[in-house]
Amino acid sequence: MLTELTVSNYAIAERVELNFRQGMTALTGETGAGKSIVLDALGLAMGGRADAGAVRHGAKRADITASFDIGRIPDAREWLEEHELDDGRDCILRRTISKEGRSKAFINGQPCPLSQLKELGSTLMDIHSQHQHQSLLRKDTHRRLLDEFAGCESLAADTGAAWRAWNQTRQKLHQRRQNADEAEARLQLLRYQVEELDRLALEDGEQTALEEEQAQLSQADAVLHSSHQAALLCTEDETSAAGLVRQALQQLEQLPVEVPALADTLQMLSEAEIQISEAGDNLRHFVDDYEADPARLSEVEDRLSSIYQMARKHRITPEELPEFHQRLAAELAELDGGAGSLEQLEAELAEQQARFDTLASELTDKRQRAAAELDQRIAEELAQLSMPSVQFVTHLNRNDDGEPAPHGQEDIEFLVSANPGQPARPLAKVASGGELSRISLAIQVVVAQTSTTPTLVFDEVDVGIGGGTAEVVGRLLRSLGENGQVLCVTHLPQVAAQSHQHLFVSKFTEAETTYSRIETLDDQGRISEVARMLGGMDMTEHTIAHAREMYTKGQATHH
Repeated sequence: MLTELTVSNYAIAERVELNFRQGMTALTGETGAGKSIVLDALGLAMGGRADAGAVRHGAKRADITASFDIGRIPDAREWLEEHELDDGRDCILRRTISKEGRSKAFINGQPCPLSQLKELGSTLMDIHSQHQHQSLLRKDTHRRLLDEFAGCESLAADTGAAWRAWNQTRQKLHQRRQNADEAEARLQLLRYQVEELDRLALEDGEQTALEEEQAQLSQADAVLHSSHQAALLCTEDETSAAGLVRQALQQLEQLPVEVPALADTLQMLSEAEIQISEAGDNLRHFVDDYEADPARLSEVEDRLSSIYQMARKHRITPEELPEFHQRLAAELAELDGGAGSLEQLEAELAEQQARFDTLASELTDKRQRAAAELDQRIAEELAQLSMPSVQFVTHLNRNDDGEPAPHGQEDIEFLVSANPGQPARPLAKVASGGELSRISLAIQVVVAQTSTTPTLVFDEVDVGIGGGTAEVVGRLLRSLGENGQVLCVTHLPQVAAQSHQHLFVSKFTEAETTYSRIETLDDQGRISEVARMLGGMDMTEHTIAHAREMYTKGQATHH
């Protein structure tokens, strides 16, 4: 749950530090005092859109930090562990916005993309605002709320993924059928080209080896002549290298006295004579065994010519031919009975539709069961909200064309009948503004009761409600807070009196600068604020007594 919120230089708030507890927290204050600051700041901490206008005048940046205890939020813990951002039971989200409009996001002190802040934030907090009344007029909202209530978001996501796979294959198949003539021409060309390359059967590195062999074979006469001359120079006569070394050695061996300093020299000349003689022998053996092979040279040159000609034909280098061969063969396999053939695509499409049908049928069953329970639960809440005659219907309209649809086998729409005997019609065509507010609240309360999100925020969802119904709204919100955490911006004293914690927002001017202040009220402060909400600034003893009675009753009631 949310444990702490720190806001610096945001809107008219210079510095706000708030601590939160479990239960229901009411947020009240005069119009324009800045109640929206808290909720807007929380929205930014959850990854909401930011702009430079949110930065307090004269400040360089706005800084918002929201701390959560995630000990009882497994989804958040798993997300943090998966992204290697976990830090025990604590989770700290931070958002900064510069006066130029640049925004930065942090999770547990680590910079992160805004998309990650949104993903994690969705597991920590759910914000219900009066603007959601308008979203209730859209069918996609109806489908999302029903799936959340049914607990089948994962199944709905799998069904959507199955539809996307089916649709992708359908489009590919349609394109293949549309381009059948072109595809057949391409198939024939590929067959011819691959057969040519198959016959060539060029292996990796073969061209380089052939070129080296060609260089050797083409210079066979020069190699033989030079090797023969080298053999003669090594050993064949007295003027050969071996003979000259032998003469030098004899001169030193005939010295009249032994000279120790020349011992190493004698050793080197002796070894040189032996090595030169061996080299000469090797050269003679090479010359005797070496044969020029014109036939092999012709064979190598013909092979190289075929390789070069094939490369020129396809306008690539010879080195690229093996990879080019593999690529064409793969394309041919795909078009000719492989994954891209008409037969294979048709089989794949049928298989994917069968998978979609299985998932969608399971999803339909869950939606139908959940719809009946949702209608009953919302009817109970509407009765408490002084709308007992309103009939709420979650209508599942089956798709009869037999083709998969992105969200399953049916469209989902919320219908209402405002008066007995009248047929249920879409919300947009039946509900007035006030009725829509109460219907919205009933839906949000019911859906929130099954939500796994521990912190629920209600921003003036009680607008247009008064009297005894307001007291019921307070009870509903407090009951939600009993099992989690509820933050509620309200103008109704009947609602505020039933909260577990009460935050009061005010503003003041100092040195021609406006500031916003948020404080946690004690019991007496709460009674005074309820009195202000009841009677405005002109409070009488009767108003204060009424406020005390309302507050005492609200706190004594157990839900």
